[in-house]
Amino acid sequence: MDDWIEINRDERHIKRERARARELRNTPYYQNLFRQGICHYCGKKFSREELTLDHIVPVARGGKSTRGNLVVCCRGCNQAKKYLTPAELLLRQLEQQKPADTEDENG
Repeated sequence: MDDWIEINRDERHIKRERARARELRNTPYYQNLFRQGICHYCGKKFSREELTLDHIVPVARGGKSTRGNLVVCCRGCNQAKKYLTPAELLLRQLEQQKPADTEDENG
């Protein structure tokens, strides 16, 4: 699946968007989400220290640091998602759940 994903290597864009995300992290809206402690992806409750901000459309894929593109999530989900969109992450998880091919018993 990763073969067709195009990564944006524009360092200025990445640096700018990460700085903007750090600014947004301190706004009342995101501070409230961190206090609630719920991961956007898995729905589990975490301590504030276990949570991060994630770009739904990753910065490396052209995503911006906007309220509509930033969610609070646990470190595990953030690390699993990396540069994928949520739909791509779901596809990857489904692919990993496929049963292994088994040989026909007759041959």
